[in-house]
Amino acid sequence: MKNLPKDKKIILFDGVCNLCDSAVQFIIKHDKKDVFRFVALQSNLGKEIIKYIGIDAKNIDSIILYQPGIAYYYKSEAALEIAKNLGEIFYFAKLFSILPTSFNNYIYDYVAKNRYRWYGKKDACLIPTEEIKAKFLE
Repeated sequence: MKNLPKDKKIILFDGVCNLCDSAVQFIIKHDKKDVFRFVALQSNLGKEIIKYIGIDAKNIDSIILYQPGIAYYYKSEAALEIAKNLGEIFYFAKLFSILPTSFNNYIYDYVAKNRYRWYGKKDACLIPTEEIKAKFLE
């Protein structure tokens, strides 16, 4: 595995999805403690991380939160873990933790299945601006 930052949580996201791009921009804006780094699922590093943690790349339609050497979270669990790390204003996300993961994933899968139809799709992955380039891993 490449030299991933051990002190950062890595968000793997669909780099061509407009909803995912908006979510990444939102997370960057609210990541006041500089907790997260980002990798597109379609990138070589994204594919390498997916293979390393043992997720079948054919089934990827989800955000993944990876903590190198510790754990990874998938689908709704990843979204909830990310929200918990964004500060007290997003504490409401903890309320969804009391719901069964299967229910949260059902809602997550419904949105994921329809994300391109509802929000559109890019021709290429996000190219970060100079100010946020350091938050993206290659």
